[in-house]
Amino acid sequence: MSLFSRVVPAALCAAFFVVSSNAAFAQQQGGDAKPADKPAAATPANPDAAKDAQKKADEFAEAAAAINGPAGNPECVWLGRRVVNLLWRDDMDTAFRHLDLYDRFGCPGPHIQATFRCVVRQGTIDPKATESLTARVHACWLNPTAATATASNPQATGTATK
Repeated sequence: MSLFSRVVPAALCAAFFVVSSNAAFAQQQGGDAKPADKPAAATPANPDAAKDAQKKADEFAEAAAAINGPAGNPECVWLGRRVVNLLWRDDMDTAFRHLDLYDRFGCPGPHIQATFRCVVRQGTIDPKATESLTARVHACWLNPTAATATASNPQATGTATK
């Protein structure tokens, strides 16, 4: 009985090693073709992705040109717009976590306040149209006082009706 209790576990271990080495060998053989596919996958198959990436880069460059000081830095622009967006959607916990990062990068807190004030003063946004919120936050981030002036004075935009 003692010989049987020693041989069976040893045989199971040997079978396990044989099966696992075969699986590893099979993965290794299939892995040779994968690196040739990776450069093709690295190029964007979707031209919209390339356009979106270029649009984001242009927005950061526009913000850097329009805003003097640290509020125009790319990290401040990205985090700040995200904080304002989250505040608008009433996600306070996430907004405050992003605000902590915003402060850690040395970004100016009053710019967040002015941008959020600008967004709020322009009125409600259709909750299903996320692009309009993103565009409004971006416009207010670039110039929070000009957007507030046009929103509070409808005759300045020429859209007032009697």
